[in-house]
Amino acid sequence: MANTLKMGQKEAIKQLSKHGWSNREIGRRLGIHRETVGKYVKEDGLANSKPAISTAGSELKPAISTTGSDHEKGSKPAKVSTGNSSGRQSKCKPYHDIVEAKLEKGLSAQRIHQDLQIEQGFTGAYECVKRYVKKIEQSVALPFRRMECLPGEEAQIDFGQGAWISLPNGKRKRPHCLRVVLSHSRKAYSEVVYKQDTESFIRCIENAFWHFGGVPKTLVIDNLKAGVIKADWYDPELNPKLLKFATHYGTVVLPSKAYTPRHKGKVEGGVKYVQDNALKGRKFESLTQENDFLLDWEENIADKRIHGTTKKQVGKYFEEHEKKALLPLQAIRFPFFHEGKRKVHRDCHVEVDKSYYSVPAEYMRREVWVRWDSRTVKVLNDRFKQIAIHAKRDIGQFSTDQNHIPPEKICAMEKGTDHSLRRAQLIGPYSYHWSKQLLKARGIEGIRVLQGFLGLTKNYTSKELEKGCKLALSHQAFKLRAIKALIKKPNKQEQFEFMKNHELIRDIEDYEKLFPDMKTAWEHPAPTPPVGEGAGSGN
Repeated sequence: MANTLKMGQKEAIKQLSKHGWSNREIGRRLGIHRETVGKYVKEDGLANSKPAISTAGSELKPAISTTGSDHEKGSKPAKVSTGNSSGRQSKCKPYHDIVEAKLEKGLSAQRIHQDLQIEQGFTGAYECVKRYVKKIEQSVALPFRRMECLPGEEAQIDFGQGAWISLPNGKRKRPHCLRVVLSHSRKAYSEVVYKQDTESFIRCIENAFWHFGGVPKTLVIDNLKAGVIKADWYDPELNPKLLKFATHYGTVVLPSKAYTPRHKGKVEGGVKYVQDNALKGRKFESLTQENDFLLDWEENIADKRIHGTTKKQVGKYFEEHEKKALLPLQAIRFPFFHEGKRKVHRDCHVEVDKSYYSVPAEYMRREVWVRWDSRTVKVLNDRFKQIAIHAKRDIGQFSTDQNHIPPEKICAMEKGTDHSLRRAQLIGPYSYHWSKQLLKARGIEGIRVLQGFLGLTKNYTSKELEKGCKLALSHQAFKLRAIKALIKKPNKQEQFEFMKNHELIRDIEDYEKLFPDMKTAWEHPAPTPPVGEGAGSGN
């Protein structure tokens, strides 16, 4: 039934009512609606006409439900039992874990109300949060159960604030400090970075592995965006890159429960330790300087201390008991990669880190998936099938695979002179011979002339081109316009007929009549005398 209370709650109502508590006060203390309290008070015949004022010595603490099993690691405090409490449920109830975690951090009810409005879209009033916080504070907490791990079993990871870094421009910047603590020996590694992105997160963890000389079997992390896409205690959605990193080293990532820092208490204390002991009051000139200092501090201070819980020297205990239990390192470091969508430009290239890489022409103006690291760039289609791979280029450079260029867009200069000469040879022997002589005579500028000659195949037949090249070779003509002119030249010289009669010129018969001896001389010329005879011979 909706308004049925447990026996302990009924007994608490009975006892408090006997001591003069009002229904409203009883309901507030026990987390029960005052009308429900009034119903049980009336059933017992204990109704008060006026609420009595509790006096010193007469006030009775509300009954506390002690039913239930012991809590596991990170157990919650046992609260005032409400059973199937009747009446309206508090609007804060769905956010109980969040409110409880913020209380553990020492936040006030007003701050919790503000955070719930901003982070969770909470619409309830401040008084609602105030009442709910007061109810939690009045609960009696059960002791936490301490959980210790076997050697090499677990490492806890968390971010904190690093020391200030003075920049060359006179300003300063505060980095984030990532600390990785092995849960068994408390051996730790610290590193500062400017960003809490996935790459920085993974690289710091990997550096910790190599610092330890091995890999722990599990990694307990916070629910930061760099590692966890969607927080869920039972089935969290991890970042795919972090999953691949864990697979590479054979470890498992286990996010802690949201808003429950005690689930990774070893690293929470470790972050405070490095902040208070190593970094507090210090300033550095660069990230490298601060990281070098942290590395030296870990080896000479943190590793040589006697840990308050284990009562062992951290570095020595790690070397003797935990290091050999760690998983072995891989031969190569994790090939960290970036990935994202890109739209293929009209020149069939995509831009990655301000450099350009070609893809097959059929993907022009389409979206592709690009995955790259410091060495290679891979281009995948929408089915994540690789369609191109390139070596990483410097900023502003192009990487073009010749297979990605359509044949129509490959110019003759790229194909080379041998390709052009093979085309000329297909026309005929004179064309091939003329082309070779052209390149020999005119050098580099002859390549463009040769392309123009090959273009004549669109307007002339092979026979016509062969004729032009044959004549051009005889005249040693190596210009394109000469070939065109020789193609148009007729094969034989034209024959012209002489006019027999002309008004200004007499007939040949008239001249024969005037000079009869000339006709005889033309028909019977005198023999030529031998050399050295005749006139002028000197005889």
